[in-house]
Parts: sequence; C-alpha cells; structure tokens
Amino acid sequence: MCGIIAYIGDQPALPRLVEGLRRMEYRGYDSAGVALVYEDSLWVRKDVGRVDNLARAVEGGPGALMGIAHTRWATHGGITQPNAHPHLDGEQRIAVVHNGIIENMNALKAQLQADGVVFRSETDTEIFAHLIRKHYTGDPREAVCAAVKHVRGTYGLAVMFADHPNVIVAARNGSPLVIGLGDGETILASDPQAIVAHTRRVIYLRDREVAVISRDGANVQLVDGSSVGHEIELLDNEYDLAEKGGFAHFMLKEIHEQSESIERALRGRIQVDDGNAKLGGLEMSPRDLRAVARVVCIGCGTSYHAGLTAALAIEDLARVPARAEIASEFRHRHPIVPPDAAFFAISQSGETADTLGAVQEVMLKGGDVHGVVNVVGSTIARTCGKGVYVYSGPEIAVASTKAFTSQVTALLVFTLMLARTRNLSFEQGQRVARHLVGVPDKVREYLADPGPISAAAELVANARYVQFLGRGYSYPVALEGALKLKEIAYIPCEGYPAGEMKHGPIAMLEEGTPVIMVAPRGSQRDKAISNLREVQARGAKVILVHSAGDDELRDMAEISIPVPQTAEFVSPLLTVIPLQLLSYEVALRLGRDIDKPRNLAKSVTVE
Repeated sequence: MCGIIAYIGDQPALPRLVEGLRRMEYRGYDSAGVALVYEDSLWVRKDVGRVDNLARAVEGGPGALMGIAHTRWATHGGITQPNAHPHLDGEQRIAVVHNGIIENMNALKAQLQADGVVFRSETDTEIFAHLIRKHYTGDPREAVCAAVKHVRGTYGLAVMFADHPNVIVAARNGSPLVIGLGDGETILASDPQAIVAHTRRVIYLRDREVAVISRDGANVQLVDGSSVGHEIELLDNEYDLAEKGGFAHFMLKEIHEQSESIERALRGRIQVDDGNAKLGGLEMSPRDLRAVARVVCIGCGTSYHAGLTAALAIEDLARVPARAEIASEFRHRHPIVPPDAAFFAISQSGETADTLGAVQEVMLKGGDVHGVVNVVGSTIARTCGKGVYVYSGPEIAVASTKAFTSQVTALLVFTLMLARTRNLSFEQGQRVARHLVGVPDKVREYLADPGPISAAAELVANARYVQFLGRGYSYPVALEGALKLKEIAYIPCEGYPAGEMKHGPIAMLEEGTPVIMVAPRGSQRDKAISNLREVQARGAKVILVHSAGDDELRDMAEISIPVPQTAEFVSPLLTVIPLQLLSYEVALRLGRDIDKPRNLAKSVTVE
C-alpha cells in the first residue's frame, strides 16, 4: 500500500528518495512527499497525484545527506496536500512518515487537542508527530518508543529530527520495514524494491522493534529497550527493477509471462515418473499428509479465488474436505481451528494485512498454517516459517494476473502430493502430473492465437453491466474475470455460479447485456449449455470461453474464444487468460490507467 523510503549517507538524499518512490509506484498511492534535514531545519515538499508531480516540485532542491519520503494511499482524510506525508510536529522540528492505521485515533487526538495541539491535517499519522514531540526530551529513540506505547493499531514509521541530523528512527508493528546496509549509507524502506538498486544486504524489522539508523548501519532494539539479534540477509534477484520489455503496459507483459511463471511454479516439484510431487518448503512427510483431515485456503481478492480453485481440486482429486475463506472475515469471526487441518495463507505480496491477521489467529489457536506467497522474505512467509513460494517473479501491475495462475499451480502441486497419499493410484498420479507439466505449452499455444478478444472488448466496453458465469472449476474463474474488469475498466459486473444465476441475477439481464460464460469440456458442460440458453432467451449477448474443438458450444455464442483442451482440474490456468486479456483490452479502449487503477493498491497493508 503506502510506500516509505528514508536515506542517510554520504550522497545527496533527494535523488535517492525520489528514485525510491518511483520504484514503489506500482503499490498504488494518491499523493507523495519528502522531508530533508537542511541547515538546522526541515525542508518539506508534498504534492497530490503521481511521483512525477513531486519530482518537478523538488527539482533543484537542497543537497542534504538525509531525508524521508512517502507515497500515501488515503485512509483517514481526503486526497489533499495537507493530508500527504510527511507530517510535522507543532514546532516543525520533527517529521514523520507512516504506513498503517491508528485505531485509537479519536482518543489520542482529543487528548492532544486538550493539551493545545493544533492539527493541520485530517490524518491519523499527524498524531505520531505530536505524540513524539510530547515525549521528546532530547533522545530521539526514547521519544519514539514512548509515543508508540500509547498507540493501538499498526505502524511502519520513519522519524527525523532537525536537532539530530545524523540519525533516523524507524519503528514497526504490523507494517513491513526493511533496512538496507550500504557502503557509507543506510536506506530504510517499506518495500525491498526501493533498496535493491543500492544494496542487497538487508535487515527485516520485526514487530515492536525500533531501529536507530545512521550512515554506518542500524541499532535495533525492542520498544522496551531489550536487545535483539538480526542476521543480515541478501535480497533475491527478483527485486531487480522490472521493465516492460516492449509491451505497452506491465499488465499485458505479465499476462504473456504466464507460461514461464507457471513453469517456474512447477520446476523441480513434479515427479512424472513417480506420479507424485514434492514441495520442500511445506516440511510435510507422507505421514503428515495422511494426518490432514481438512484443508482451508485463506486469502483476499485474487488470492481468495486461487484458494477456491484449489479447494475444488483438493476435494475432487484427494477426497479431503476443503474450503476457501476470505481472510478479512475469517480473522474477526472467532473461527474454529481444528488441529487436524492444514491452513494455507495465500498472498502475492506476503504483506496483506487481513491475511497476516488470519495467520496470527490460526497460530494463536494452535493451527498448522503454511504461506503461499510470491515475495521471498515477506512478512507472511517469515511468520509462517514454512510454505510455498510461487516464483511468479515481480508483478508490477496492480491487477494481479500471473500471481493467480502461479498460486493455483503451486496449490495443485500440493493437491497431487495429498492425493497420492490417499486415493490416487500410481498411474492416476502420472496422468495428473503429465497434465500439470503440459500446461505451460498450452498457455503458449493460446497466447499465440488468443481469438476474438477485440470483438468481445467492443461489446463489453459499451455495457452498463456485465455478468460472468461458470460452473465447477469455472466458477472461481468467473469471479476472477469479474474482479479484473472492475479493477481496471471500472465497469459494474459480477461473477456468479451459473446454476445460481436464475435465483436472482437473471433479473439484471436485458436486451444486449454481455454475459461472459466460461464452459470448457468437463463434468458440467451440459448444464452450462442449459444456462447459456437461459440467458440468450432474455436477449443477452454471450461471450463464450470454451475448449477448442467443441463446435456445438462454439456455434451457440455470439463470440466464442477457444482455449486448448486440457483436464478439467487444470482448466482454470487456461480459461482465466482470455478474461485477463479482455479486461485489459476494455480498459485500453476506455483510456483507463491500466497498471495503476484508481483507488487500488498492490499490497494492502491496512485493514
């Protein structure tokens, strides 16, 4: 979500801060700002909109050797310059940037106002600046520690004092921060992407830790002053700055990377000759797998849809009860956590606040939880301590595409492992394994000839409402297709199980309404045909994603988009791609900001 970057070293800070903000633009934001310590005072500039606006505003700024900067995604208060970070105390000697949410904001603000504090913004972050000032007696670390003890909620903080031009204080609780250790310089950021251009040597802060950062490194302690130990880690190569590679947008590039990203998620994990699979990070022996009585997949948005797909496969192939849960609901409803269940926390970034909260709830209740994440070293990966990396590579576009197919692929690998300890024979295991390893070539085959996406986009771009339908494995695909269209094209739409359509959503159909049906060959194909006829009888225009060679279905639709035939359980890895391309093409026609859609953030680190 929001982005923090701080620099202290022997080089001008301003260019490095702006560069760091640019490298975090993909996370989503609506304003940006920077503060420097210069000539015994704070030099601050803030602007609404893109980092480019801020870059122009600070051009020719001072050559200070220390500063903090931030990209804000609005939570408390509108998108205005006063609400942009950094925020200052009343004497304008302390500057703060903050990711997270102060839950007891109203009580703290009332107390500070009673003390005579005048607030300049609507944000919760400004409370930190005034609280730190209230407790400041000359020691920056002590002031920050005293302030955070009064705060209930989440925070990733970078604090700078005009009186102390040689240190920056950082604090974390529930919002990620990483410290990069360079040669004569130290960089703090909320995202390793902002650091990797300067150093790969990093320290990941943990919750309730405070770091005093200087150009020589970082001194990390707990809020209560206790000493802690940290190993210096090396950033993976995946944090190198991604390029568009000749594509017009990152989203289109990432759609076309899916054959390679699925291949990476499978590499070294599928044992075709043995009809089995192996996921080393799970640390589960065949005996452990046999003890699993149920599986629960937890995620938000696209990751939830990946979990739905996996749950269907687990029940279908392994005959183990499985379900998917929306993390933001699961964590707050006092869930039952059976000791014989395997939980999977699914998150592209590994920083999703609701999913992390669900992980902590499962762990508190003694449950067994595994991460399914893309980002090595992310908070969910480190909290779980075991799980699966999906290796989809950097995903820069806010709307997730290749992360979805990589998550599904990794969970299908687990499904094969689980099924082989149960009811799947050696020969059946070999067939499942062959279907999995054959997917990347089928994705390449489809992307080489994606079908009439432009014609479908023309029909959808002018619609007031669009309905996505699917049955069985195609129902999560319908949900994901609708989510993509909402995210980047802003067209009202919904995904629905095709069999449920007549129990309400059919009332939304009128002459010319686009209905996008996902109906590859499978056990529910004939039922899908009945649903197709039902919507056409109401005047809807059907865009059909179907298996190549299914001429009967092809001839029933206004627009048909064939995908290569494959086994039903891997069909979502193919049928979702036309829906991704369709959403992209519609958004392009409507002139949307495809890689950075309005109001959205790549990594949702607040509730």
